[in-house]
Amino acid sequence: MDLFDPKPELEKQRGKELPESILGKQRLTGMTSNQKTLPVAPTNYHFAPRGISGIELSDLLPNLSGVADDLCLIRSMHSEAINHDPAITFLQTGFQLSGRPSIGSWMSYGLGAVNRNLPSYIVLTSRGGSSDAQPLYSRLWASGFLPTEHSGVKFRNTGDPVYYLSNPSGISRIMRRDMLDDLANLNQQRLGVIGDPEIQSRIAQYEMAFRMQSSVPELTDVSGESEKVLKLYGPDVKKPGSYAANCLLARRLAERDVRFIQLFHMGWDHHFKLSQDLPRQCRDTDHPTAGLIRDLKQRGLLDETLIVWGGEFGRTIYAQAPDKNGGRDHHPRCFTFMLAGGGVNKGYVHGATDDYCYNVSLNPVHVHDLNATILHQMGLNHERLTYKYQGRQYRLTDVHGKVVHDILA
Repeated sequence: MDLFDPKPELEKQRGKELPESILGKQRLTGMTSNQKTLPVAPTNYHFAPRGISGIELSDLLPNLSGVADDLCLIRSMHSEAINHDPAITFLQTGFQLSGRPSIGSWMSYGLGAVNRNLPSYIVLTSRGGSSDAQPLYSRLWASGFLPTEHSGVKFRNTGDPVYYLSNPSGISRIMRRDMLDDLANLNQQRLGVIGDPEIQSRIAQYEMAFRMQSSVPELTDVSGESEKVLKLYGPDVKKPGSYAANCLLARRLAERDVRFIQLFHMGWDHHFKLSQDLPRQCRDTDHPTAGLIRDLKQRGLLDETLIVWGGEFGRTIYAQAPDKNGGRDHHPRCFTFMLAGGGVNKGYVHGATDDYCYNVSLNPVHVHDLNATILHQMGLNHERLTYKYQGRQYRLTDVHGKVVHDILA
């Protein structure tokens, strides 16, 4: 309700108690259980129609407003998970408990690699200004029970993007190649004896690491990018590890046919001081995200690149903490995802929430539905992309999910 889902009539309800008929039988989390009241807290930001399509976006997103006609908003997302760790695990893997493959790993397993010199699944992380940013765990991009070669490879924010990218002093590339050949021979012998498929994954990862010693330095060297392009991503683009720098790197990865590129930007958990922290997060992300869309579009890559932007759940319309220190609690019943490119409808809004932005009122889209749709746009049938583990056929969407055809061009 602060960025994507305007409710102008709620201003009349500011400070009043959220109606019991909207709230339902129980609150969803315990973090506001000690509050005697749940005062309605409409957004403090102005919404206006943007572009020819007239999609309404918040003033906090001036740059994304400039590409509104390329956006597709799903305002009717919902989830069961109410806390960060299970919710983001659910979004990534289709299950709230850890141990299952992430969506990028499923994509790598289902489609394989186009560029032999880079991993098919790469992860980039950045941190916003909020002090309560949730930590990230490598299992969020892990391959679970799929072969390890399908795990995401996380690039570091400082120093070499990948550990051991440079050979040790005194070791030449020819010597490294000879060492890997001998190591591969030993691994092949062991594979023939015990037949563990993870040995094959280990061989493949050693070979990928060797090729990355050449491909990654060329990838991360942005000195050849023009000032015109750099300006698309905003003033932070030259800061290594920033969200802006990662957006530029994401474009360069897409150009090089990396299948799945995931950017995590931490710092959105605004239980308090929403008026301070939310604008700061938007300053981090609005300009670079719009720049990525524009850059892909001018290179003819947007139509074949699907951008998906969102979080693991929404926030409450009622205030947590009073007045200027107020924030919003977790809210899985309704939230918005933004998509662009990749065959989705342009300048389109799907679904709706009720007058209090508390429940979905039209065309609900579950997390499983979103993941099914992402796989569909990549040419994969979510019901047929399965892997047998411990006697059962598993898939990203478990036994759920349906493709949201209404958002597709």
